[in-house]
Amino acid sequence: MIDHSLLNPSLTAPELEAGCALAVRYNVASVCILPYYLARCAELLRGTTVNASTTIGFPHGGHTTAIKIAEARQALEDGGQELDAVINISKARSGDWQYVRDELLALTQAIHGGGAKVKIIFENAYLDDAAKIRLCEICGEIGVDWVKTSTGYAPSGATLSDLELMRRHSPARVQVKAAGGIRDLDTLLTVRAIGVSRVGATRTEAILEECRKRLGLDPITQPSH
Repeated sequence: MIDHSLLNPSLTAPELEAGCALAVRYNVASVCILPYYLARCAELLRGTTVNASTTIGFPHGGHTTAIKIAEARQALEDGGQELDAVINISKARSGDWQYVRDELLALTQAIHGGGAKVKIIFENAYLDDAAKIRLCEICGEIGVDWVKTSTGYAPSGATLSDLELMRRHSPARVQVKAAGGIRDLDTLLTVRAIGVSRVGATRTEAILEECRKRLGLDPITQPSH
């Protein structure tokens, strides 16, 4: 269920490299990495079951549609398999739903056309419930792969009430991703029970070691160099 998040802008290249290695050791769903490092990430993950992913229009969503499309095309060229795109938050808050829909449709078509999957980030901290519901409806109509709560860089991240709302108002074929605040195994299991299929996490190792401990499995040790 875990997308191992490597999006902190202060992460160094060696830290990004180590993060990819950790993701492979724990066999997570994907690595979501800084865009400039995506090509290297895809190279490191080749031959594993871990997908390479990155962000589009991150973290504020205010890029023009043309720039978001260009980012998506670059990410596809770099080997991206799952792309996490931020809506235009300002347009959503302004009620310009045609703009929002047109942009998300263009992004989804470009990403699906490149053989990848798309997660649409709402950034719920800035939206009321009516806006979240409208976004779920739009994403369902367009056929995105995931609706996602947050970037992790807003005043708040995933909340149980938002996840329940998003699951309730999204078609069954659209999955839900929680991001921001998933820091331990119990929280992960709680959101899973709601119907969440992915979580963004930076504390991947701690979460999965706790899982192994509860299952009576030995810890996964880091290979010696």
